[in-house]
Amino acid sequence: MKLNVLQENLAKAVTQASRFVSVRSQLPILGNILLKATKTKLTISSTNLEISVVTQIGAKIEEEGEISIPSKVISDLVNNLSKETVLLESEKEQLKISTSGFTSKVLGMNASDFPKIPNILTNPFVLPKKELVESLSQVIFATSTDETRPILTGVLVIIDKNDLFLVATDGFRLSKKKIRIDSQKNQKSLQKIVIPKGILSELGRSTDEISEIQFEIQEKEKQVIFGLGDVVLSSKILEGEYPDFEKIIPKSSQISVRLDKEEFLRAVKLASIFAREAANIVKLKLSKDSVKVLAESSSSGSQETQVEAKIEGEIKDFEISFNYRFLEEFLHSVVGDEVKMEFTTMDKAGVFTDSTDPDYLHLIMPVRIQN
Repeated sequence: MKLNVLQENLAKAVTQASRFVSVRSQLPILGNILLKATKTKLTISSTNLEISVVTQIGAKIEEEGEISIPSKVISDLVNNLSKETVLLESEKEQLKISTSGFTSKVLGMNASDFPKIPNILTNPFVLPKKELVESLSQVIFATSTDETRPILTGVLVIIDKNDLFLVATDGFRLSKKKIRIDSQKNQKSLQKIVIPKGILSELGRSTDEISEIQFEIQEKEKQVIFGLGDVVLSSKILEGEYPDFEKIIPKSSQISVRLDKEEFLRAVKLASIFAREAANIVKLKLSKDSVKVLAESSSSGSQETQVEAKIEGEIKDFEISFNYRFLEEFLHSVVGDEVKMEFTTMDKAGVFTDSTDPDYLHLIMPVRIQN
């Protein structure tokens, strides 16, 4: 292999690939990046066997070939080179990296040992990049971090005709978002899969220069593939039974509360100063035309913030407690200026919505306080 490539392009691709190597694996090859030169392209690949990435960048190819190189070594080298043309030459299991005034020889591994990674989409859906990335930011934060229930660490994706639903829950809260899609290529009326949040989080970092994302489910291989211009991301699908979330979404409510998002967020942040020392608990106390946000710590003191609100329903003695962090993360996901809260009883989940977005719904379970 022999080629010339711009340092900026190589550094960007190598940095991205480095995020998906597996340094703790028993297979040393998984700590490497695969470089492959063909025709006018240099392909940079990496995988941790859960998530994989393949990136193509333009290069002047003199000799085709491939080699596997330790991720950290090549990443550190390339990112510290000056912004000029880089010459890459491989011979057997060694890669020579040269620029003006710099030469390095890096020991690699045989490319034939590198796992096969999908790099082609055959029949994808086309999704609007901006809407997908924004929608993912409204659900990913509600995924679980508890590895004992791996199915909850991903996002449930439901494709139903012209609608794509994103659902995430950690057992204490739930986010649901709907996106309209073009289903002309959809061969089935209903598809449900659970995608690891790692690859979904990567979509927002990899889509600067494109307006659409290609998305394909490969059921036989139990994997999903995303096409982002010159980048292809793939991941295993999480297997297991996802909870029947529709059962816990209230069909009606007794109380409706509308209030300014920024005012409510400020009140929650003030309450969090004391709530952090009291199991993160904040109380919402409803009155005729306001919501009082209260928090109390036995070691630090207490606070009370009153937020103006439009309230409908029977509110006599209605007081409900939540984890302040859950309220704060929901409020950060809201695009509009007003939020709506709906309650049935003090021990049932509260429904939180963005008044400007009918396709977004968030549930938070209350905290039960022992008297």
